[in-house]
Amino acid sequence: MATEPAHRTLLVRPPSPSLADGELTHLERVPVDAGLAAQQWRRYVDVFRDHGWDVHEIPAAEAHPDGVFVEDTVVVFDGLAVLTRPGARSRRGEVASVRPVVERVAHEIAEIIEPGTLEGGDILKVGRTVYVGRTARTNAEGSAQLRALLEPRGWRVVEVPVTRALHLKSAVTALPDGTIIGYGPTVDDATLFKEFLQVPEAEGNAVVVLDDTTVLLSDAAPGTAELLRGRGLTVRTTPVTEFEKLEGCVTCLSVRVR
Repeated sequence: MATEPAHRTLLVRPPSPSLADGELTHLERVPVDAGLAAQQWRRYVDVFRDHGWDVHEIPAAEAHPDGVFVEDTVVVFDGLAVLTRPGARSRRGEVASVRPVVERVAHEIAEIIEPGTLEGGDILKVGRTVYVGRTARTNAEGSAQLRALLEPRGWRVVEVPVTRALHLKSAVTALPDGTIIGYGPTVDDATLFKEFLQVPEAEGNAVVVLDDTTVLLSDAAPGTAELLRGRGLTVRTTPVTEFEKLEGCVTCLSVRVR
């Protein structure tokens, strides 16, 4: 299998015209502006390009409203890419179209198979620890299959209960130094994490690490941006309002391969 360099590679998929029909679990449905979503998606991708990331665009999944949330379809661990099996049946058709692009950036590919379900939004990597959110989208079998793949490769797998948010990374993410951040009302048990920092806004729980000193954050969380800058981080912000209406955030719009 031919493999391209995987240093600071970004996998993204443009939003479908039917984005507004995406799955919802914890939020009430409100109008979504598809045109504005497309503009916000382009601005999001440009942040990575400006920061030196190599962007690989996956063709839009016209028939899949949630296809833009590409993080849920594949998770990468060093040279291993794990194609998921989404817990939402409407999303399972997204995975096949992701595979050709994944084959260009991964040395090895594995798959979560029936009866396991797993979505990438439930996977948080901190050092060599992998936190797996147990949600309506990721079941015990999916978590067990992931553990069997990763532990022989030197990863530590820790299950985390998630009942107050769609995915684990809808509740918590990690800063470059490994500190877990989250918005209190959406976190089931913050004591499960060695270092936890509560943020002041629900939209502030999700950050993407751009490099060792820089993070990307929704521009709907100015208090969190100030908090993180106070910790010495450079904070880039971008609008993602139309995706936040669908329980999305800055993490789920891409797969980051380092």
